[in-house]
Amino acid sequence: MSTLGAPEMVVVGILLTVLATLLLAAWSSRVARTTGDFYVAARSVPAWWNASAISGEYLSAASFLGVAGLIMAGGADAVWFPVGYAVGYVLLLALVSAPLRRSGAYTLPDFCEARLRSSKVRAAASVLVVVIGWLYVVPQLQGAGLALETMLGTPIWVGGVLVAATVLVVLVGGGMRSVTTVQGFQYWLKLVAMLLPALFLLAAWQLDGRPSALAATPPTFPEPTRVTVAADVTVQVGAPTPVLADGTIDGVPVDGPTVLPRGDVAIAADSEVTFPAGAPVPHVAGSEATTGQAWGRPLHDGTEHPVYRTYALMFALFLGTMGLPHVLVRFYTNPDGRQARRTALIVIGLVGLFYLAPSVHGMLGRLYVPELLMTGRTDAVVLLLPQAVLGGGLLGQLVTALVSAGAAAAFLATATGLTVTVAGVLSQDVVGRIVPDPIHAFRWAAVAAVLVPLALGLLAATLPLAQAVALAFTVAASTFCPLLLLGIWWPRLTDAGAAAGLVLGGSLAVGAITVSTLLPELSGWPDALLAQPAAWAMPAALLTMVLVSRATQHRLHPGVSRIMVRLHTPESAHLRQSWTARGSR
Repeated sequence: MSTLGAPEMVVVGILLTVLATLLLAAWSSRVARTTGDFYVAARSVPAWWNASAISGEYLSAASFLGVAGLIMAGGADAVWFPVGYAVGYVLLLALVSAPLRRSGAYTLPDFCEARLRSSKVRAAASVLVVVIGWLYVVPQLQGAGLALETMLGTPIWVGGVLVAATVLVVLVGGGMRSVTTVQGFQYWLKLVAMLLPALFLLAAWQLDGRPSALAATPPTFPEPTRVTVAADVTVQVGAPTPVLADGTIDGVPVDGPTVLPRGDVAIAADSEVTFPAGAPVPHVAGSEATTGQAWGRPLHDGTEHPVYRTYALMFALFLGTMGLPHVLVRFYTNPDGRQARRTALIVIGLVGLFYLAPSVHGMLGRLYVPELLMTGRTDAVVLLLPQAVLGGGLLGQLVTALVSAGAAAAFLATATGLTVTVAGVLSQDVVGRIVPDPIHAFRWAAVAAVLVPLALGLLAATLPLAQAVALAFTVAASTFCPLLLLGIWWPRLTDAGAAAGLVLGGSLAVGAITVSTLLPELSGWPDALLAQPAAWAMPAALLTMVLVSRATQHRLHPGVSRIMVRLHTPESAHLRQSWTARGSR
């Protein structure tokens, strides 16, 4: 019986995912006729399917590929990423989901204008939605390029273009109505594509008899391994290592046996290095990869001030989830606040279930594909593990196809959710002023929402996926999180206070991240504070909103009491209709 080769199986898995996405989008777009369909799916999505859709867009390339890569390199310290991604929904459930749905808004800027009666705050919120959305979607497109480059050898731009084109078709066809249908399907595909391979890999590991004490020693090459370096890289070698090399090492052309000296070694692009069995695996210099017992112990990643960095990361992930625009907009699609709260509760279970698997992939990656620690391409561990563990037979090919389909779903689901959010804001605040028809305005805005991050992704250098997404969480935690907390729970928030906090929080977060990126030689507390700014940027924004609001109480609009009643009155009290009637008079 003949079987398809591994590259063909990858193509089949990706194409089937894209085809299923387009067919579901076409099917659901048949009923997308009104503005409400395009923006909030007519507010008619049941809790369980909305939870599936939220989980589908939330589990991005950073979750499907990046978390496993971080755990492979960083060990116990990297586990905070999946924990933070999941726990954030607990705060969202308790503090935001139901009041936000009761606001009756279409987008986050709509909520800001309704709560504060300020077009300036709305404009600032719109800019932040677009910035966060594009900051988040760029690594999705880059991740798609990485996946296709790793599995098929295509140029890195191919994956981004494929995802962008598919997303654009989905958005133009049916807006949020199509997006909701597609993302719900993609969550369940991703769950199967992550959990089922994890079970096969664990079973194969037990039968293979590889060592189980992963943290006891540095990772080594289990057999003679040839590593091809795709881009210039500097690696840290723990001890002099004899190798066979064909390329340029430390600026010297080499073709044959040589010894990699201890310390930092520069290896030029397109070089090939063959390591003997049992040789320790070099790590990318300056990375957070850990070896030996440090891999299995938290706060031992070698960075300065690890306690602060860990708590700051948790701060960004826990509170950043509360401020992500593409997550918040999903709660507008529920019929009422009760369903919104139920949706958030189901999401916690769905997301937590998914995150059981990346740790398995990251752990086994150190045993079966340790060369990724040398090249720095640990984001590819999920894609390469099936062939490395199960071999090139039919089972390995089928699991590879399944993982490839899940990766494609991850890129498509999150990119779709992000761009529909950005498109909603652009269509209302920019394109809508030129194109009067709201549906046509949405479609033109969708084109801009897709093409701009695609161009940025093609120009920007590839970042580690989970770390790149963490930047978006940091900006969201420093801006929308304090705005929502005070806007929902503190009636004395004024438009001036909100605007001052948004500007300060956004400036501090973006400025700190920019300085940390441009000045990699920083060390000590300056490096720690700038690399993880959410722990101080968010409190600064929150305090600014409070102080400026207290100083500008004369700007508090007279209808704030009615708005607060609307936000916090359960639908079961049957007071919403009477409030609306009084407000309309």
